[in-house]
Amino acid sequence: MIQILIIDDQVLVRTGLRYILDKSKAIGSVLEASSGEAALSCDRKFRPDIILLNIDLPGLTGFEITRRLKRIHPQAKIIILAVHAKPPYPARLLEAGASGYLTRDCDAREFLLAIKTVASGQRYIGNDAARQLALSMLPGKSESPFEDLSAREMEVMLKLSDGNRIPDIASLLCLSPKTVSTYKYRILGKLGARSEVDMMRMAMRYGLVEAG
Repeated sequence: MIQILIIDDQVLVRTGLRYILDKSKAIGSVLEASSGEAALSCDRKFRPDIILLNIDLPGLTGFEITRRLKRIHPQAKIIILAVHAKPPYPARLLEAGASGYLTRDCDAREFLLAIKTVASGQRYIGNDAARQLALSMLPGKSESPFEDLSAREMEVMLKLSDGNRIPDIASLLCLSPKTVSTYKYRILGKLGARSEVDMMRMAMRYGLVEAG
């Protein structure tokens, strides 16, 4: 039977996911974690088959959680549960090691199908994410300037957009402040942004971060 770890900071969401999972005969034990840090500890102890990850957690970014989970448990299959599939989220998270990507408006049938598909060793990408990935592969069809950012640059951009200071970002991502500063100016250059404020406005315009 498939062992599951749910990583989400909202009790109501975890309860809803568990309710769906408990109805499936293919699912064994279901564990829960409310943060990326707690999930890392839980994974070390229980080694779940499938990890359901909400990427909009406080603290560690979804990219960093994915990267660390794959480092300590390479066999784990991670399914991203996201509010949206706006580029470059699907592509960069799959590159970081995720095996599946679903938006949170999917129905229970697709949710369970994704788990079974990923547990069998295949990837599962929801319709919205699949569309974005397909478009990103077509010449001249990029919908967002953020598609030029790497996964690490996306992490730094999101933390800067949240108002985090460079030393704090460096500590969280286990990087030096100088490296984070280098990423910052590389991001601004790729986006054609003159400042962090410009970058944040662009991120809001493309739906990557929410307005204050």
